[in-house]
Order: sequence, then structure tokens, then C-alpha cells
Amino acid sequence: MSNWNSKISDVETDINTNKNSINMEHEPFLGNVSSISEQKADSQEQRDWEKKMIYDLAYATHKEQKSKRRWGIFFKFLIVIYVAMITYVNFSPLSTSLETTSKEHTALINVEGVIASDTDASADKIVSSLRDAFKDKKTKGVILRLNTPGGSPVQSGYINDEIYRLKEKYPETKVYAVISDVCASGGYYIAAAADEIYADKASIVGSIGVVMNGFGFVDAMKTLGVSRRLYTAGEHKSFLDPFLPENSTEVGHIKGMLNNIHEQFINVVKKGRGDKLADDPNLFSGYFWTGEKSIEMGLVDKLGSSSFVAREVIGAETIKEYSHEDDLLERFSKKLGSSISSILGNNLSLQKVLTESVILK
Repeated sequence: MSNWNSKISDVETDINTNKNSINMEHEPFLGNVSSISEQKADSQEQRDWEKKMIYDLAYATHKEQKSKRRWGIFFKFLIVIYVAMITYVNFSPLSTSLETTSKEHTALINVEGVIASDTDASADKIVSSLRDAFKDKKTKGVILRLNTPGGSPVQSGYINDEIYRLKEKYPETKVYAVISDVCASGGYYIAAAADEIYADKASIVGSIGVVMNGFGFVDAMKTLGVSRRLYTAGEHKSFLDPFLPENSTEVGHIKGMLNNIHEQFINVVKKGRGDKLADDPNLFSGYFWTGEKSIEMGLVDKLGSSSFVAREVIGAETIKEYSHEDDLLERFSKKLGSSISSILGNNLSLQKVLTESVILK
């Protein structure tokens, strides 16, 4: 029995020895298996992170594009509304009631604002309107509605001359000047060519004179210690230079020029108004008067508005306006151009802010 126990003990010892030997032989392999498992886990984590990054980028891009589309639709909608409003204003019955008529009518031309070559009251625009009005066989009379402080004597002279030319060419068509708020200086230069002049009792009329002004900085330069360096060819090339002292000869030359233009102005008024003018020494002094007082001075014939003259004097109550305006495309382009520039600028700034906010997130 003891021998069996001894043999069993020896067998157990051999088995344990062999097991330890087997474990020692396979230990490197088991270590490699564990390392491979860890690498697979790291690789899976990397893939998960990459997927998340791709998803985040795709979502940010989608959000940005969606925002752009939304703002794009919004601004396109605003542009459509703007176009519709411009079209309605230009083609609605309200805007064309004074412009489209096939019966006898009174032609109306506005002289508004400063008279100069680059304004709506330029000679080019007013003369063009006058020609269109006179050429229309349905025009029974022409009203020049004036609301101007004056301006260029040259531009005013062009218009005055053209009125006389057209009156001679179309003797049956009379011209009436109607003063609203102000008709001074160059404005009256134009009005003087009319057959009759009407005004409101509170209108400002007159200022028949010529003015030229400026500033002198000679004393200021002395105070500041600044010297003037000016080189010219021609004895009086620099006359009226505000940084040089006045020269009496040059001042006399300017006054002579202004007096010459003033005399031209006086002659134009006398030609147009004739014996209607009052014998008053202040008439051509540069003073201006109310419309009511201007009747006494002979500068205005009667009190009345444009509609009054059309209805009661000309006898054609329907008024057709001939004032020069940019055509629809030009007006639309100007207004839309400035509006689109503003809209695009705001839109680009807004999109930039949105894009930066998406990236920062």
C-alpha cells in the first residue's frame, strides 16, 4: 500500500513538473496574445475618435451651408419685395396719372434745387424737357414750376435762351412761371422769359444780383508762422489766392466782371418784364421780396398755384409732367445697386461671424 502511495506521489510530481515546463515554454506566446489584444483595443479607440471627428466636421459644414441657404433665401426675398415695390411705384396709376394722357393738357416742368450742370436743374435736363413739352401737339400751355435759390448764370442763360427760341417756334404755346417757395437769382433769370409769372403770397422772389465769395488766411499764416511758396507764369495767374494779401488791381478786375454779369442779368429781366417793372432803385440791388410785394415791384403778375394756372389760365386742367427723370432701368439700377451693396456687405459680415462661430465650436 505504501508502494502505491509512493508511486502516486511520484506521478503527481512529474505532472506538476511537466505543467510548469509547459507554462514556461508558452509564456512568451501568451504575452504576445495579450499585447495584440491591447493594440486592437487602441486601434478601435482611434477609429472611434476619427469617426467622431468626421461626424463633427460634417455636421459643422452642414450647419454652415444650412445657415447660408437660410440667409440667402431671406435676402433674395427682400430683393423680390424691393423690385415689386419699385415696379409698383413706377407703373401704378398713381405715379402715371400726370404722365400719360392723350387729350389736351398743361405741360409741367419742375426747376428744383440749385441750378448747375450736375444737378436735376441743369440746362441739359430742363432744355430737353422744354423741347419735349413744346413738340407735343396736345400741349396747350407750359408751366415752369420753380423752387430754386439760383445757381450758375451760364446754366440759367441757356434755359432762358431756349425758352425764347421755343416760344418763337411755337407761338401758340404760352409759358407760365409758377413760383412755389423760392425763386431767387438764377431762378428768376429763367422765370423772366415766361409770358406770365405767378407766385404764392409768401413766396421769396428776387435777389437780382451777382455774388462771389471766399476767405483770406494771410493773418492766420502769420500767426502760425507759415510762409506761402507759389510759382506762376503770368502776372495775375494767382490772383484771388486766399493765402496772399488782396491786390487792389485784381479786386477791381473781379468787380468789373461781376458788374458785367449783373448788367446781363438786368437786361434779361427788363427784356422779359418790360414796363411791368416798378421804378425802384432797389429792384436790382440783390434784395428779395415776398410774392405779394413782388407784384408791386413788377416781378410777379398774379398770385396762383400750378393747378390754378392750368385750370383757370391755360384752360387745360389735366397736367402732364415733362420733368426729366432717369428712366426706370437707371433709377432701379442706382437704387438697387446701393441697396445690394449694403445687403451683400452685411450678409458677408454675418456669414463670416457664423462661420467663425461654427469653427470655434
